[in-house]
Amino acid sequence: MGNIHTCGPNETLVISGGCFGSTGKNMVTGSWAWAWWLVTDVQRMSLEVMTLNPVCDNVETKQGVPLTVTGVAQVKIMKNPELLGIAAEQFLGKKEDEITDTILQTLEGHLRAILGTLTVEEVYKDRDQFANLVREIAAPDVGRMGIEILSFTIKDVYDNVEYLASLGKTQTAVVKRDADIGVAQANRDAGIREAECEKSAMDVKYSTDTKIEDNSRGFKLQKANFDSEVNTAKAEAQLAYELQAAKIQQRIRNEEIQIQVVERRKQIEIEEQEITRKEKELISTVRLPAEAEAYKVQTVAEGMRTKTVEAARADGERIRLIGAAEAKAVEAVGRAEAESMRMKASAYKQYGDAAIMSLVLEALPQIAAEVAAPLAKTDEIVLIGG
Repeated sequence: MGNIHTCGPNETLVISGGCFGSTGKNMVTGSWAWAWWLVTDVQRMSLEVMTLNPVCDNVETKQGVPLTVTGVAQVKIMKNPELLGIAAEQFLGKKEDEITDTILQTLEGHLRAILGTLTVEEVYKDRDQFANLVREIAAPDVGRMGIEILSFTIKDVYDNVEYLASLGKTQTAVVKRDADIGVAQANRDAGIREAECEKSAMDVKYSTDTKIEDNSRGFKLQKANFDSEVNTAKAEAQLAYELQAAKIQQRIRNEEIQIQVVERRKQIEIEEQEITRKEKELISTVRLPAEAEAYKVQTVAEGMRTKTVEAARADGERIRLIGAAEAKAVEAVGRAEAESMRMKASAYKQYGDAAIMSLVLEALPQIAAEVAAPLAKTDEIVLIGG
């Protein structure tokens, strides 16, 4: 049985033994691999960038001046399968400190060797060229170990014998001397240039003043000619203006007369329209209301006459109907009384004295009432004896 081992893109798995034999190995980067138990060995090797700080203390240059140089280098194990196998053979199982120490010793050795072939000025003034030279010479040696130099820069250069300080003072003095000389030459050139400029300015001024006077004289002559022409033109223009103004005034007067005629015509038309309007107004406010009132009075009179006639006809018809109704009523009453008398007479005739007695008895209470009525109105009765 076995296990599956995985690794990231920044490391390499080195599997040896087992089916790979005593000299074979399998290297996997950023992937996975199968390893048998007991018979295979699995180790990891980092591919990350390693930072080195090479330092060379008091290394004599070509001139014999001891310099101390510090630098910064970025290195890493290359992924090329062949070079990766070389690196595995040399660094597999070692810690990162041991690997960086080996590479650092190699870089510092080349750095010391190159310092011995250069002058102080070459090292100090052109650090980039010095760093490139170190990288180019050291790259093949570290490459045979499977290491790639990504970058190498010089961090600092100094000495303990104040050679660089003296060099700086000398250079400073030279620079100051050149600066003083440059200032003096600049002042001299400035004075000469200033005098030349003043001379040129005066020449230009005189020439300009002369041209100004000539131009002024020509301007005055030309102006006089222009004034004469302008005055003539003004006089002609004034006469032409007055003539044109007279023509325009005459034209304006004619137009005003035409306007007055048109206004008078319009006024007559307005007056005629006003007369027509007033006539229509009188017709609408006087005649038509009068005719309407007359028609109203006539219509009311005819209505009253018709009303009176109809009322009289209605009264006559009412009286006629009432008379006819009363006549019929009287006739009916007479007929009823006659029929009653006939029936009474027939009864009297049939019953004789008994009927007459009955009538008398029926009439007695009424007769008694009629006789007693005056006595009811008497307050007191006084009897006087004879």
